[in-house]
Amino acid sequence: MKKLALHWKIMLGMVIGVIVGVIAVQFESGPGLIIDWVKPLGTIFINVLKMIAMPLIIASLIKGLSDLQDISKLSILGKRTIGIYLVTTVFAVTIGLTIVNIVQPGKTINEQTRTELEQAYATQADRTRSMAQQAQEAGPLQPLEDLFAENVFASLSDNGNMLQIIVISIFFGIGLILLPNEKVSIVKKFFDGLNEVILKLIDLIMLTAPYGVAALLAALVAESPSVDIFIALLWYALCVVLGLAILVGIVYPLLMRIFTGKSFGFFFNGIAPAQLVAFSTSSSAATLPVTMERTEEHLGVDKEVTSFVLPIGATINMDGTSLYQAIAAVFIAQAFGIELSLTAQLGIVLTATLASIGSAAVPSAGMVMLVIVLAQAGIPEAGLALIFAVDRPLDMCRTVANVTGDATVSMLVAKSVGKLGEPKVKDWDDHYPKIEN
Repeated sequence: MKKLALHWKIMLGMVIGVIVGVIAVQFESGPGLIIDWVKPLGTIFINVLKMIAMPLIIASLIKGLSDLQDISKLSILGKRTIGIYLVTTVFAVTIGLTIVNIVQPGKTINEQTRTELEQAYATQADRTRSMAQQAQEAGPLQPLEDLFAENVFASLSDNGNMLQIIVISIFFGIGLILLPNEKVSIVKKFFDGLNEVILKLIDLIMLTAPYGVAALLAALVAESPSVDIFIALLWYALCVVLGLAILVGIVYPLLMRIFTGKSFGFFFNGIAPAQLVAFSTSSSAATLPVTMERTEEHLGVDKEVTSFVLPIGATINMDGTSLYQAIAAVFIAQAFGIELSLTAQLGIVLTATLASIGSAAVPSAGMVMLVIVLAQAGIPEAGLALIFAVDRPLDMCRTVANVTGDATVSMLVAKSVGKLGEPKVKDWDDHYPKIEN
């Protein structure tokens, strides 16, 4: 039997998962069987990826910083990374606002559908508003305070504290740079070895990806709400998907083409497996190990850049989330008959940009931050119930944009500092071991 490349196996797993889910919902006991016996396999796959994400960030970031040799290089990388991330985020929000104002999807939502959704998702909306209220009640410098952990081991125990771990790793890496090499050579070798072991574990984990994504999508189909609700929200979903498609299919590859000279085909062939994992897991953090491997091995970005840019991007560069928040805010306003002024929409641009930075790199984190965007624009928070029904599949799509944006920025930063070369691996199957049938 002809061997398939792993990204094709992942895609085949996605198709099989959807088919299994569709067949299961035709029987009364089908959804229960999927949730009890199939969904746990997908959950295990996500958990293993999340498990490896934190050690990967620590090892790769410390190794990358210690290899810089010069503290001035860290300053250059940091400024260019943050600057480009902010520019791409503003691009994303602007695209979202443009589309939603042209299409006006909120005008298609009727009163009956809105009432049913508000009743069905009232409890979930209340929980989200409560979490967002805590964020709003915090002081203006609370986000800055949250960057610095009082207990390293407590931060290590929660993937939601990824920004704290990044700060700790950067601090540790700076210490290695400032000390003479003979005094820290053993420490550097330790993190070099740890990084290699983690990368090998990622190779092994990715061999199970087709089965993991199949289980995840089968469960998603089995748990989906009724078709009528999806039809009522079709225009909203299409606006989000169209915006994300423009971002992923035009803006990112165009930026990459202009500033690096690489072709569209080269870029998408290199990053496609990470995009598929992002779509399946809805988590930039869970996808981070794959994103780092693909960007370094298949796009030619130097490890010094990937180990710094990508972990930061997984936590603060949420372009897909920003675009979604802009469209969702205006959509909800339209559904409630509220006309938003240009000033209010410019406020959405700023708030969505800042909110995306504070969004955790986990599934549906953008929903919590959306409440802050709605409050800033004076839009009823009860409108959250309108979009809960389709949030999960759209979350999968916007995670693809987040991950693609991270890879794009890493290429741009690498090119600007002379660290973009030829890929180490030009074919997926040359890198991953094959399984004989």
